[in-house]
Amino acid sequence: MKWSRYNSQRISNIFRFQRRCATNTFLLLINLLSGIIVVSALAEEKFGTDVFKTSAGDLKITFIGHGTLMFNFGGKVIHVDPYSDVADFNALPKAHLILLTHEHGDHLDLKALNAVRTEKTVVVLTEACTKQVQGGVVMMNGDVKTVEGLKIEAVPAYNIVHKRDTGQPFHPKGAGNGYIITFGDKRVYVAGDTENTPDMKGLKNIDIAFLPMNLPYTMTPEMVADAAKAFKPKILYPYHFGETEPSKVVSLLKGTPEVEIRIRKMK
Repeated sequence: MKWSRYNSQRISNIFRFQRRCATNTFLLLINLLSGIIVVSALAEEKFGTDVFKTSAGDLKITFIGHGTLMFNFGGKVIHVDPYSDVADFNALPKAHLILLTHEHGDHLDLKALNAVRTEKTVVVLTEACTKQVQGGVVMMNGDVKTVEGLKIEAVPAYNIVHKRDTGQPFHPKGAGNGYIITFGDKRVYVAGDTENTPDMKGLKNIDIAFLPMNLPYTMTPEMVADAAKAFKPKILYPYHFGETEPSKVVSLLKGTPEVEIRIRKMK
């Protein structure tokens, strides 16, 4: 049977069509990925950021709000206590690492958690959080672990003074964590829900500290100032401060030049 010019032309047309389809599919994927990147970047632009130089590259801190932070470091994204009331986490970058300080709903929010969690995301959490979140890395008070290449220390987070009507502390000792994360040569302390405990006041070499001031559940400005004078972080961010006026801390720490106070939108 002879191979006709018609058959050759037909095969050539099929190949051209397939190439066009492949090209269009590739361009569509590129546009889709670009759109996702743009949306994510725009979502991040809604929030304030600070960038710090470390011995291992830049650390970018995004102030999402309430007790919620996002760190970008070494190509990785770390979310702390993602909370749906302050952001649409479907529009924010997926997490390589998530830190959960305790099980209360404004710190352990499954909707926000699942929006940024992937099958590869590592979740560091307290034992109480495991009742709602499976597959995480449990850290008890005092534990030190290396996770995703970062040294993480679990600091006890609890109330001494502020209690419920029953006499039970809002945050009992042993249940919650603060975390010290080491980024290169910088040690960042995210305190979680706590007061100015002896554990906090005994900390050393903290470069950046996030201390809560959400009354009546955490600290008064006086408690924050007392803690800052004790362990002297180089930079202090009041966070999770609710209706408490953060500028009060500035006044209380006027005589402590070692501590730089930065106020951000972390109500």
